[in-house]
Amino acid sequence: MSRILAANPRLRSNRTHNTFLLFAAALFILCVRLAPVHAQGIQLDASVNLPGVAVSFQANDPPPPLPEYEQPVIPDDGYLWTPGYWSWGDDGYYWVPGTWVEPPQVGLLWTPGYWAFNGGVYGFYPGYWGATVGFYGGVNYGFGYAGVGFAGGRWDGGHFAYNTAVSNVNTTIIHNTYNQTVINNNTHVSFNGGAGGVVATPTSAERAAAQQKHVAPTAAQTSHIQEASRNPSLSAKANGGHPAIAATARPGAFTGPGVVAAHEAARPAAASALAKPSAPAKPSPSSAARETPAPESRAAPGAAKPVPESRPAPAPAKPAPVRPAPVKPTPVKPAPVKPEAVKPAPERSVQPERPVQERPTQERAPEERAEPAKPAPEASRPAAPKPEPKPAPEERPKDDSK
Repeated sequence: MSRILAANPRLRSNRTHNTFLLFAAALFILCVRLAPVHAQGIQLDASVNLPGVAVSFQANDPPPPLPEYEQPVIPDDGYLWTPGYWSWGDDGYYWVPGTWVEPPQVGLLWTPGYWAFNGGVYGFYPGYWGATVGFYGGVNYGFGYAGVGFAGGRWDGGHFAYNTAVSNVNTTIIHNTYNQTVINNNTHVSFNGGAGGVVATPTSAERAAAQQKHVAPTAAQTSHIQEASRNPSLSAKANGGHPAIAATARPGAFTGPGVVAAHEAARPAAASALAKPSAPAKPSPSSAARETPAPESRAAPGAAKPVPESRPAPAPAKPAPVRPAPVKPTPVKPAPVKPEAVKPAPERSVQPERPVQERPTQERAPEERAEPAKPAPEASRPAAPKPEPKPAPEERPKDDSK
């Protein structure tokens, strides 16, 4: 074969060309395999990237600051606190409320997830259960998660003991407690690295915890996260970084007792919303009071004027006597009925004077109707002149003289 290549230089050059092509193809395949890592925009950084912990999703913008809220009372003994955090969905960031959770096994502790800035983007490292608390970006989530480790409690044999200094526990029901002061410098920063982020690197113990066996979130935790992603009010765009459901007593229980709102969200819901209806409530009775004198002004315009001047109760009492004044003319109306009683008067000619005596009691009525009564006696007087022609027989004696 070597003799053939030596005799034919063209074949030698073709072999060299093929070797180069094979090398180029191998280099291309290697670049294709590494391309997805660079396409995702995540560059591995030993300061935050730990073995056994992978980025679940990423975003171009940093998450909002952590809201301030109170921890709900623990629902029962054996529950562990898992802090709230900002997660990522189709509509951007949304808040996953903090909640009390039953651990999958006795002796396990929760390491919260955290955001970290790497390679120009923000990646989220999800939380997990483990024998020790690992690295969570140095983010201060509060309630025992001050940035390193967990000071909210510890396992004591097969029972969990709660630190009442940072855990909201009813000591009348739960007695396995202790009190240990925890220094909490909460800055509400929700991510590690980058501009404005927390500056923290894993300790040797945290790196060791990252290599230990991890247990995934429980089914209750997974359902809790899914329920939060479907709640529009938990979207950062909707609540402005102040969720109305900041924490819950149990996973997925977003209504009813045990639901706690962020401090910034509770003020507009309780103070301003209630203050707005109270303001219109005050003018409503005053407007009603102004409406009541309106009908009084119609009945007696003179009395209605003093009513707005004197708003107290005695002012409306004054127009009350004004109303009986129009009641007096009402008996004047039945006065025309009384002339009917005058008609039977002529029937009783014997007592014509008595009705006259009764009428003077009402001076106004008889004065108006005395004129028709006068012609009645005039009709009786012409009857008298009828006997006046009787003196005619007086002339008869004159004839006798003849």
